[in-house]
Amino acid sequence: MLKAGILNPRVLDLLARVRHTNTLVIADRGFPFWPAIEYVDLSLVDDVPTVLQVVTALRSNFTIGRVFMAQEFLANNSVKRKKEFAAALKGLPVTYEPHEATFKPRVPHAIGLIRTGDTTQYANMILVSA
Repeated sequence: MLKAGILNPRVLDLLARVRHTNTLVIADRGFPFWPAIEYVDLSLVDDVPTVLQVVTALRSNFTIGRVFMAQEFLANNSVKRKKEFAAALKGLPVTYEPHEATFKPRVPHAIGLIRTGDTTQYANMILVSA
């Protein structure tokens, strides 16, 4: 029995199949569903869990090479929230790009999507495996 780290078997299974340069999406509660990619829903209630909680948990088990986020995240969130995200992603190159034009078209190419209960606007991330 697992006693530490990621305990969710579906998340562990998904992570085990992500290879070098593959992508994994961590999404907020309102992010659309893509039937062509695997989908793990961890949402319970508003903000449980958050995108940052999931990313923090993943960082000890998953090597992230870079991150893509929507540039709208920067315009729609407080300085405090932006600092929290920057701290969680410390040391990783983050590219901010237009949500509709560039970010969303990347999603169907991902190995999978983990949905959270996060209510932060544009909190979605695409993690590129190193």
